[in-house]
Amino acid sequence: MKNVNPQTEQEEQPFSWKAEIISWIQILVAAAVIAFILNTFIIANSRVPSASMENTIMTGDRVIGSRLSYRFGHPDRGDVAIFVFGHTCRNCHAQYQDTDEGVCPNCGRPDKRNPIVYYVKRVIGLPGDVVDIHDGHVYLNGSAEPYEEPYLAEDMETPYPLHYEVPEGCYFMLGDNRNYSLDARFWVNTYIQEDEIIAKVLFRYFPKPGKIQ
Repeated sequence: MKNVNPQTEQEEQPFSWKAEIISWIQILVAAAVIAFILNTFIIANSRVPSASMENTIMTGDRVIGSRLSYRFGHPDRGDVAIFVFGHTCRNCHAQYQDTDEGVCPNCGRPDKRNPIVYYVKRVIGLPGDVVDIHDGHVYLNGSAEPYEEPYLAEDMETPYPLHYEVPEGCYFMLGDNRNYSLDARFWVNTYIQEDEIIAKVLFRYFPKPGKIQ
């Protein structure tokens, strides 16, 4: 009687280009789905093109933000956040904040046909806050003591006093490099609505990795 080897080798299957291509397509589709979920619901990736946030974030730095931070909570004072600022018009190349008409204020091109512009700034004023800026400092809610901001690159130039009352559901945003930052002090729409704030910046990853304070 012939002995049967329980570890009989399986016959090799012939190579199939069709099966190989299908396998790679499945991998690519899975990777695309994972990337979509990460970028839509979990993280936000942004590049800071100017010096407005130095020395916290340097010109050209790329940063990662957590979308989950604001899906399950509200922005806190001092957060560095990524938010929707407006659009860049493909027709006249103007960068503008959204209007009630939903078009570029210069040429009338619809917002939906123009790329979204994201900004990175620091949350200074919360809903209901009163923000005063004078003598080189920020003062909150009538306090006689200035708001402590150890991250500022240099003393802020304040040629005249500024006064803001932050509406409910909105936030007041400033750059860390105040003398070189196009921020809420200069915007047509001074305040950023909460649903426009998409992520809390956690760290920069290029060219020099580091945690954001």
